[in-house]
Amino acid sequence: MNRKLTVGERVMYVSPEAPVNCIFPVKIRGQINQERLEQALLKLQHKHPLLRVVIREDEKGAPYYVSDTQIPPIPVDIRERYTNDDWQQVSVDEWYRPFEVTKGPLARVIWLRSDAVSELLLVCPHCICDGSSILTLLRELLLTLDNPSLELTSYSSFDSIEELLPPSLLSNKKFRLRGLVFGKIAQVVLWFKTRGLKPLVSRGYLLHWKLSQELSNTLVHRCKEEGTSLFAVISVAFLEAFRQVRPSTAHNKLICPVDIRRFVPEIAQDELFAFAPIVELSMDTSALTDFWSKTRSFKNDLMAKIDKINIHELLYMGEHFHGSLPRMVTFLKTTDGTHDVTLSNMGKLQLPEKFDTFEVETVYSPSAGFPWRNPNTLVASTYKGLLDFTFISNEAFLPESDARAIQMKAISILQEKSRIKQTYGVERQNAKDLHT
Repeated sequence: MNRKLTVGERVMYVSPEAPVNCIFPVKIRGQINQERLEQALLKLQHKHPLLRVVIREDEKGAPYYVSDTQIPPIPVDIRERYTNDDWQQVSVDEWYRPFEVTKGPLARVIWLRSDAVSELLLVCPHCICDGSSILTLLRELLLTLDNPSLELTSYSSFDSIEELLPPSLLSNKKFRLRGLVFGKIAQVVLWFKTRGLKPLVSRGYLLHWKLSQELSNTLVHRCKEEGTSLFAVISVAFLEAFRQVRPSTAHNKLICPVDIRRFVPEIAQDELFAFAPIVELSMDTSALTDFWSKTRSFKNDLMAKIDKINIHELLYMGEHFHGSLPRMVTFLKTTDGTHDVTLSNMGKLQLPEKFDTFEVETVYSPSAGFPWRNPNTLVASTYKGLLDFTFISNEAFLPESDARAIQMKAISILQEKSRIKQTYGVERQNAKDLHT
């Protein structure tokens, strides 16, 4: 492989000294064999081309993925485990520990080890993986750790973004001209918007919590009953929490990434890829609209915006913005944005719950320490029926005390609304009839 990073990959790469790192922790009960773990990582490395590349920059500073046959194995950093919360501090530390991108590999594992319980933390630069990708790596790591005879089938990655685009788009001269013009305009606009601005430097923090089995189950049941989605319920609850805790600064907007694989079949479900288009969503703030109606409206708005995504045009147009990337990164580092939080909902994690040689006690939602001025990120996932959350921000943008207040308010809303009886459809009509 010898290809330039796509625009989406390049944004997450940031710089050789400070790429955005993703951390995915899993708690295991039972003994882990070090040799088996290292062999499992070798199988992952053999399967995925992006685990066998280094990143080199050309004379203009543009980063490229370059295959290297001399890349060392994925390292395992073994540390003593003292408490159930050690993994949280290690996760934050790993946000800031850069990879040697010119030497590789672009992955590592932290093993917090004790006699009976361990945490494995899979760490990768965000420029090689989205949420779906790092989940694939974690699943394959656990499966091959449990079953050393399991083989993983390798694949060839694409060599240029053009391989993912239809020929009709590539041959469209008007669209190419449009991309060139928009790319030049973006350079000028971003130059004016970022001129003289300096990033805030502040270390991030991580909040983690799980909902009870009762509340997790009840929310899933109520979503089905109310004709809405868990994503919409979480979104509305947190936007309302932001509005109540920070009424003067809340925007009533969130952005969420969308898995590109639903649009580009050339990227298989188990392949590593790092670009996720985003949609921006708002909550109906009318006092006349009840909570569940707001969630149904939110769900419908999300579906409509996803349907409008033209991913091939986004990929094509993005390649004309390489000249704007340094300013784009500066813009993200220096401006507040117009959203309250980025919500990544990973849904029900497709991970086995039973293994032959160990037990996966729980999986924690992954995290990433973004260097943006607005780093507010909420990641939600479900494993063994429990809803799990991580919230990431930094003190300069959102004081941790406010983040904890938002967390508690959102939980309170979810608890309150999950226990309300059905208030629409037939029951609503019957209730109305009783009063007429």
